[in-house]
Formats: sequence, structure tokens, C-alpha cells
Amino acid sequence: MKLIVGLGNPGEKYKKTRHNMGFMVIEALFKQMTPVAKTVWEDNKKFKADIAELTWQPQKDHKKAEKIILVKPKTFMNNSGMAVSAIVRFYKIAPADVWIVNDEVDLPLGSLKIRFGGASAGHKGVSSITDSLGTDKFWRFRMGIGVQKHGMQTRQTRNTDQHVLGNFTGRDWSKARELIKRGVKALQTALEKDLQTAQNRYNTK
Repeated sequence: MKLIVGLGNPGEKYKKTRHNMGFMVIEALFKQMTPVAKTVWEDNKKFKADIAELTWQPQKDHKKAEKIILVKPKTFMNNSGMAVSAIVRFYKIAPADVWIVNDEVDLPLGSLKIRFGGASAGHKGVSSITDSLGTDKFWRFRMGIGVQKHGMQTRQTRNTDQHVLGNFTGRDWSKARELIKRGVKALQTALEKDLQTAQNRYNTK
């Protein structure tokens, strides 16, 4: 079983913001894996998340079908760990089988890095998950959304907050759409093959 979690904030207000890149990738993955008429998210009150359960059947190597749970937490970004830890405990999922898809301001827009464990790099959603699970030993698909830099400003400044909560526009939205497609392909490759293959094929050099 794999738990694939896209991070973001619920509601129309945040739908197209850079901080919701995780939601966008997960939604696109769901559409790729399921007939359009069946792409319905369950509003699960118990887990405080939108959830979709499906089965992935690898096309090669005669691998067994695997249950996949797609999740969009509705706890808002900073409390993402509440939803993730509740689902992990209920389904008894190992941390290594938890894949988190999140935006990353430290990576240029359009870049992608898949990695196992490590610090949150200041991402509050990832920090919340690490704290709730009691470990950082889960996989992260880090989707680059760029970062505004003005002089010596840092990630904690108001301008950076405005950047991640701002909408993709114009040329940036074109790059974001390509990144979403790349993220979906990386996830599908990780499911079909393995994570190392996905890293070798899709990690930005």
C-alpha cells in the first residue's frame, strides 16, 4: 500500500496558488489513473481530508496490484500532519510508503527533486508531518516554485509568503503546467518501476 499526499490549502481562494502545487499534481495524477466519470474525491471527516482509493496494476514485470490512497489534507498547510498521521495509523502504513508531494521555494520554478528523508527546508507542511509521524523517513516529491529574492530577504519574509500564496500567472503558469505533468510522470514511474528509477529519470540535474 502506498499513501500519496499532495500538500496545499483547501478552498477556492487557494486553488491556483503556488503553495497548492501538491494538490495540483495529485489531482492530475488521479485524472490520469481513473476514468473521468470516476474521479470523485471523498470528503472524509474522520481523517480531515479529501481521499481517493484505487488500485495500481503495474504493466510490466508481472508485479502484483497495489492499493493506492491519494490524499489532500483539509487541515490547512501548517497542520498537514494531523491528517497524514491519522491515515497512517488507521491503515498501518510504514513511513517509507508515504510519499509527500509539496511545493518548494528553494528550487527554481519547473524543477523537481525526489528524495528520502531530510530536513523540511522550512516547509511548514512537511515539518508538521515529520512532527506527527515522529520521523522524517518518508519520500518527498519537491516541486520547484521559485522564490522571490530582494537583497538579503529570506524565506521568512513577508515577500516570500506573498510569493507562495500568490497565483501562477502568464509564463509562470505555463511552466507550472509542465511541472505538474512531470510530477505525474515521476509518480507513475515510481509506482510502475521504483523510486530510484524515478529519481534518475526526473530529478532536475
